[in-house]
Amino acid sequence: MKEKKIYEKDNRCILVFGGYNRDAGRGSRAGSTESIEHAADTGQAAAGTNTEPAGSSDSRKTMVIGDTTFNSENWEETVNPHGTYNGWACIRYGVGETLVHYSDTMELEPWLAKSWENDGDCTWTIILQDEVTFSSGRKMDGEAVKQCLDHLLEVHDRAPLDTKIVDIQADGQVLTITTSEPNPALMNYLGDPYGCIIDVDASDFERGIVAGTGPYVVKELVTDDHLTLTKNENYWNGEPKIDELTIRTLSNGDTLSAALQSGDIDAVYGMAYEAYPNFENDNYQFSSVQTSRAFFCSMNMTSPVIQDDAVRKAIAMSIDKEGFVTALLDGHGMAANGAFPNGFAGFGGEHVKTESYNPEGAKVVLEEAGWVDTDGDGIREKDGVKLVIRWLTYPSRQELPLLAEAVQASLKDVGMDVDINCTANRREFLADMSSFDIYASALVTAPSGDPQYFFTTSCQPGMNYNFGAYDNPEVTALIEQLSTEFDTEKRAELAIELQQKILDDHAYIFCSFLQMNMISRSNVKNYTAHACDYYQVTADLDIN
Repeated sequence: MKEKKIYEKDNRCILVFGGYNRDAGRGSRAGSTESIEHAADTGQAAAGTNTEPAGSSDSRKTMVIGDTTFNSENWEETVNPHGTYNGWACIRYGVGETLVHYSDTMELEPWLAKSWENDGDCTWTIILQDEVTFSSGRKMDGEAVKQCLDHLLEVHDRAPLDTKIVDIQADGQVLTITTSEPNPALMNYLGDPYGCIIDVDASDFERGIVAGTGPYVVKELVTDDHLTLTKNENYWNGEPKIDELTIRTLSNGDTLSAALQSGDIDAVYGMAYEAYPNFENDNYQFSSVQTSRAFFCSMNMTSPVIQDDAVRKAIAMSIDKEGFVTALLDGHGMAANGAFPNGFAGFGGEHVKTESYNPEGAKVVLEEAGWVDTDGDGIREKDGVKLVIRWLTYPSRQELPLLAEAVQASLKDVGMDVDINCTANRREFLADMSSFDIYASALVTAPSGDPQYFFTTSCQPGMNYNFGAYDNPEVTALIEQLSTEFDTEKRAELAIELQQKILDDHAYIFCSFLQMNMISRSNVKNYTAHACDYYQVTADLDIN
């Protein structure tokens, strides 16, 4: 066992044993599941947890990254891309790759596919790279990719509706895909993390460990604690620089900051903004990029108080988005109008109108709707019901607790009481629609550079991210129209119209967009933030 280190912060004791987190102050779930060890078919032996210190100076290069989001709280329990949102871990940590790659301007580029074309209707022809090998040693040919996509469509909750694939044929390195209807966003969806191409025969789905084409192979996985990776000796696109890489789940911001300062980790993802001054010196480096990860509120349309449009409108008028970004995020972000950042691909937020910050106007809206403070306690009532908003959010995205506190203060000024439930156990509450009024979350609204993803996942009835049970038949019809429209200008027009309709319904409040900042020690190379928020670990990642 490594030396025990105790970090003290705000009278809390944070204990780290064996290099992995045991947070006594915040109820960390680290190590709550059984250890999973996996020997890759490349002949690499499975072993225990990484015992090398961060940046070890022996002949083997080792590196440790602290990450706030690799946990069950964020639906990232494993690296199996065919399960819920585990594909994000698969692609972020260099285990899997997709047919297409996104540039920093969110344009499609070849990756595992060399080229692709559509016949103007329902048939797509995809030419695969010739020299790609899975970490299992199997060649990536058309049959292997067909087997992967068939399995994805059989077990995944979103992929069948997204892709609309009804048939796949393989002939050598040529893949022919047929969709049930024209689907102009097919290749964009196949670039989603769930589209990581894996060797189905060599993957252990029960344990969540897969054989991909990426530069790294899973050595050990402990959900909510750590993931240990070794270089893929069969990697097709260059030599991975790191011999052993560990991703440590450190969802507590204080623990993450202390671990980077002490040298227990070499780089971080998800650092709290308040900790940035600790790293603004020559010992560390930042990689920054604006993203479409939105911090936004989904109104629970089944909640009696939220069903009152005056309440929804007043809430939208009472959130100081600019103040949130400037004061609490220290300028590391962008205030939001709509579902997409300003200037984004022709359908950004500058094209829509939303409620401006106007607390005095919000008071008038509430007064006219019959919400008044009759007992003088500062909280409005109507028909004997206090205007209390139950605000559900979670802590692993450092911005969300800050947003909750800011909203609590601003809504109190207009006569609303906000009851904050900031919990890692959000799934339990999301499953009970009677337990919350507003759900505040973080979502990359255009992970494929296309507007369709957000609307299909978050605005259609019954879809995974439609947490507020929003249902507007006009919006649903427009989404269906968008899903079959090939013309990019018309797609942009539909995206703008859709944003405006959901804003007019006050069904969603978009507060800000994330400026992604990834921090690493000065001896780390090529730890780079990307606009899509996918490619965290690549073959070029290196440490001196």
